[in-house]
Amino acid sequence: MKEILSKLSATITAVIIAIVASYPAVADETCMSPYMVKITGQEDFVYIWTLGVEGVGDGQDKMVTVAVNPQSENYGKIVHAVSVGGRNEAHHSGFTDDRKYLWAGGLDSNKIFIFDVHTDPSKPSLFKTIDTFVSDSGGVVGPHTTYALPGRMIVTGLSNNKDHGGRTALVEYTNSGKYIGTYWMPTDDNLQGAIKSGQYADGYGYDIRVLARRNVMLTSSFTGWSNYMMDFGQMLGDSEAMKRFGNTMIIWDLHSRKPKQVIDVPGAPLEIRCAWGAENNYCFTTTALTSKIVLLSENDASNDWVASEVATIGDPSSIPLPVDISISSDDSMLWVNTFMDGKTRGFDITDPYQPKQVFEKKIGAQVNMVSSSWDGKRLYYTSSLLANWDKKDQDDEQFLKLYHWDKGNMEMKEQFAIDFYAEKMGRPHQMRFGSYALYN
Repeated sequence: MKEILSKLSATITAVIIAIVASYPAVADETCMSPYMVKITGQEDFVYIWTLGVEGVGDGQDKMVTVAVNPQSENYGKIVHAVSVGGRNEAHHSGFTDDRKYLWAGGLDSNKIFIFDVHTDPSKPSLFKTIDTFVSDSGGVVGPHTTYALPGRMIVTGLSNNKDHGGRTALVEYTNSGKYIGTYWMPTDDNLQGAIKSGQYADGYGYDIRVLARRNVMLTSSFTGWSNYMMDFGQMLGDSEAMKRFGNTMIIWDLHSRKPKQVIDVPGAPLEIRCAWGAENNYCFTTTALTSKIVLLSENDASNDWVASEVATIGDPSSIPLPVDISISSDDSMLWVNTFMDGKTRGFDITDPYQPKQVFEKKIGAQVNMVSSSWDGKRLYYTSSLLANWDKKDQDDEQFLKLYHWDKGNMEMKEQFAIDFYAEKMGRPHQMRFGSYALYN
């Protein structure tokens, strides 16, 4: 019976993959899962997962809602905020495939907060808290990317509860929050059947993306709890700490959740963004420590994947610290944020093997996340990286900013900016879009 059910599950998954692959890409934020229900027009809200700061408002992490439809009387204003209790190192968030719930993780507390965003999209409510992530997973620490699969959420970890280093795993739940399984990253002492194509198999994790038409998941790598909870300046001066960063990306079999290939990508490859075109079987990442744009592409002859450094971001010697990236829906532009100089850069990627920088703008004293709309006309930016890594004193700017992008004239114009300190909200991190139209 188990064998029959396994074969049936494989058949159903294959059908889902085929269906997804047969449809043209239609989406809003261009970093979203291909399995998700999509916003096809103007977004009404942006939900910002925000770090609490002692002495600022209630001091708690919260989900902050901003009205962003120009037809709204509250355009450019905070319309709602729901606190979750305490400070958890609020970081990343992601919708379920039906987009009814938004999962948001705490890198320090290891809690996952699930928000109901469909009952009233203007006022998300805290629906459920998963506080058993470490015990569920068998020791994974630091829930990072929460990514939608059909009826499932897969969560990347950053660390573990044995040594608080970078060794970690993927953790899978149902949409309702029931634990399914843990898939540890391959290491030198246990490759789990994966092919090690370079010198590293460090077992580190960070982001995840899927190319359903190729039955592929890709994961990147960062650093463990002992580093990401350390003061940034202290860490930069600690030679041992600077050795504790990931240097790999992993190619997984999407259906079986088994690692197939470990690829060297030195310098802490962070966010992954995959091309949307039906024939474009490639993805991009950037390296935090070496300031490179890296192309992950499939070798048509062998079906192996190859990592190629294809461009340099700013001046690597000054460690501009590339953080978030966003790919345009037509696969023509890659936006790259660098935290230390507060800049966003636009790269023409019409030839993915030869990206060319065509635009640069300083967003603030520091900048972290960027979310672009599917039509390519709107770019949202937030400022906070990590509580102990954000800049201090006058450079500790905390904001949400919206810009309109005019590609024809290569111009970016600010539409509004919200000072989160002035609003007593804290430090804004990741953004997700909301819309009334999804639920009507």
